[in-house]
Amino acid sequence: MKAACLGAGYFAQFHYDAWRRMTDVDLVGACDHNLEKAASTGAVAFTDLGDMLDTVCPDILDIITPPPTHAAAIYAGIKAGVKAIICQKPFCTSLDEARQATELAASAGIPLIIHENFRFQPWYRAAKLLIDEGEIGTPMQLTFRLRTGDGQGPDAYLDRQPYFQTMPRLLVHETAVHWVDAFRFLFGQPTAVYADLRRMNPIISGEDAGHILFEFPEGRRALFDGNRLLDHAAENHRLTFGEGLFEGTEGALALSGDGALHLRRFGQTENVAILPARDWSGFGGDCVFALQKHVVTGLKDGQPFENEAADYLFVREVEEAIYRSSEIGARVEL
Repeated sequence: MKAACLGAGYFAQFHYDAWRRMTDVDLVGACDHNLEKAASTGAVAFTDLGDMLDTVCPDILDIITPPPTHAAAIYAGIKAGVKAIICQKPFCTSLDEARQATELAASAGIPLIIHENFRFQPWYRAAKLLIDEGEIGTPMQLTFRLRTGDGQGPDAYLDRQPYFQTMPRLLVHETAVHWVDAFRFLFGQPTAVYADLRRMNPIISGEDAGHILFEFPEGRRALFDGNRLLDHAAENHRLTFGEGLFEGTEGALALSGDGALHLRRFGQTENVAILPARDWSGFGGDCVFALQKHVVTGLKDGQPFENEAADYLFVREVEEAIYRSSEIGARVEL
């Protein structure tokens, strides 16, 4: 299959690396407004998306650019007749725009998969398998403490993603949506949220800390505790982005900052290593590669895709509910 990418910014490096490592995919094009950046990917470089699509005729269009570009890029991919489109999150600039893009792709019969890669991280895949197999009994509580340690002072985010400073919505729109999706991957669809968001670094525009409580059927709960100014015990703070605890009636799974996952049985003190720490390729346990490989496999074998746009719209709805809850100081049902 042939893949072509739109965007050659900071995070795009992980997409290009993943495509290059796939023996059954040819990376045939890279498009960016900066031709030098596009050329640095090693693929044929373009500055115009339409030119790239007409010239290389890719099977897969991988959109790795900010939300304001998504709708037009999706439309261009549909018009060019690609077999599938992958679009980075956050998906479009608004829920309404995301719905319109979803409808366009659906009417054209082209799979539109949102690049929400955290659910493809190996620790969440392993935790999901163990939870489904009953290894922790009846699941009751998920907790994740986000501690990226990159949000302090006037230079916060400038070395990697400087646009974070001016985003009117940061913690939830850019970051916590990863765990909205990871939590629903592990526990199913939440039914209500309560959020308390705040801005701790005065030099940025959006929120950078907060607590979000998710309600699930059968009394289950999940807590996202995020603070980008604080850190956690890890050499690479961007491997897991923090620490997690997944608890049930018969045990608990603990995720540490080195990517290790441990199981402790109820009533016991010792921990059993389920997923040991290791050096992973790419980003976040090689989750970018895992997601892109999932799309290629789905196209080849006809298997259903995770996080198709129509399904992912629910994550955008939850995001809006979170901001609404923090604004009014009350629980919001979904």
